[in-house]
Amino acid sequence: MASISKNREGRTSLEIIAFQLNGQSFCIETTSIREIRGWAASTPIPHAPPEMVGIINLRGVVIPTIDLCRKLGMPSSEATERSAIVVAEVHGKPIGLMVDQVTDMLSINADHLQQAPEIVSSPDRSYCEGIITHQSGMIYFLSLTRMFADDDKALAA
Repeated sequence: MASISKNREGRTSLEIIAFQLNGQSFCIETTSIREIRGWAASTPIPHAPPEMVGIINLRGVVIPTIDLCRKLGMPSSEATERSAIVVAEVHGKPIGLMVDQVTDMLSINADHLQQAPEIVSSPDRSYCEGIITHQSGMIYFLSLTRMFADDDKALAA
């Protein structure tokens, strides 16, 4: 489960970065984020997994770039001037996550994190830490460590 820290009032809180994918809100913990970059084209890799856009050079380090929409089973979206690459560290390796737009960095009261309903059984459900209720709506809280297994081909790139 997500790491939870105490804030000044003694309540527990989650530090997250929120972003959009196909009009839906998602988030990940800021502790896994290395940086947020503007959209840049990736170099395609032959025979790569379908969700892998390609690779980018990040200050001399080649990292894979993943279309997070495709990884989650959604249709890919067109890159725009608002698109971003969220560089995260997963299992000790950097990985670029293509998102439609970063919307916010938030400190959320941990009480707002609720278990995802079990309406539909899906392998992608295991990627979910829970649902965060927020004044702007519901935010799907992703677990990058579960989404990308240690032996994931995208991480091996």
